[in-house]
Amino acid sequence: MVPEAIGHLLTLGLKADEAEIYLDLLSSGPVPPDRLARETGRDPAEVRRVLTVLAGIGLAGRVDGPGSPMSALRPEPVLEVLSRQREAELAGARAAMTRLYEEYRRHSARHDADPMIEVVSGTTAAERVRQLERAARTEVRGLDSPPYYADADANEIELENLARGVRYRAVYGRLALERPEYVEENILPCGKRGEEARVLPEVPVKLLIVDDCAALSGADRTVLLIRSCGLFDALAGLFDMCWQVALPLGLADDASGPEIRPSERRLLALLAAGLTDDQVARVLGVSRRTMFRYLENLMARTGAANRFQLALHATRNDWLSMDSQPGASPVRSVPL
Repeated sequence: MVPEAIGHLLTLGLKADEAEIYLDLLSSGPVPPDRLARETGRDPAEVRRVLTVLAGIGLAGRVDGPGSPMSALRPEPVLEVLSRQREAELAGARAAMTRLYEEYRRHSARHDADPMIEVVSGTTAAERVRQLERAARTEVRGLDSPPYYADADANEIELENLARGVRYRAVYGRLALERPEYVEENILPCGKRGEEARVLPEVPVKLLIVDDCAALSGADRTVLLIRSCGLFDALAGLFDMCWQVALPLGLADDASGPEIRPSERRLLALLAAGLTDDQVARVLGVSRRTMFRYLENLMARTGAANRFQLALHATRNDWLSMDSQPGASPVRSVPL
């Protein structure tokens, strides 16, 4: 008797005695039921009953007709049917549990509460964020700014989703860019994998929208989970408004963009986001003097007399847009 094989048969829906006697039959070869009962130390009536069940589902049969020894039959066709039955049972169980949970929520919620809005607090909040983000199918949209209620590994979920084709659009508040470690460990890796990022001086609310079915808003380990309803539509509209007015955040190195050094693209993006010179230097990981050297070199190459003229030049040549085509700028790309 092979315990591992019994476990597989139990998984497919056989009972323990049925799995054991089927394996006994495989070991013994064709054998009369009473002899099988003697060899295995089982009750003859129980062995005959189980063999009748196995014969009924196609796992056992008579060798030469009625009264002849019983033999184990090939399992593939039967196991395929059992596997499909098991899948159907699991699907039914999932649907039943979902109905039970929704019924529980309806009965436990206050009469004046909106059943489409749920408050999630404590460590459960971060786990709920991870669960919903992992379930994304087409697109995740977000307004991002400190403080952060999700743990660091939430970024790994985004990288996994990007790899399987989920679209990400994020609007970052300036405060997020003032954290060099957050830019280096979260924003840049996601940008290099395909996240579409833009920036505003401030975002009105922390928000994560998964597909068109759920939104999460909040911080400090307390979030609101909003399912499809009027409030969800309003939050989706708020994201769209922020996305329209935000500036492209050209932090990720992109060889397909305008002809400009990656460090210069980052420099312009951070300045456009409203960061101070010291904050820009910290995010770039360079000294203030080196940051000024980048800026002066860029102004000299473009002929800009001041930052305002440089901003106009960058705007005309679409240097901050990740959708620009090569050749849009007269400035040649020179690797750092």
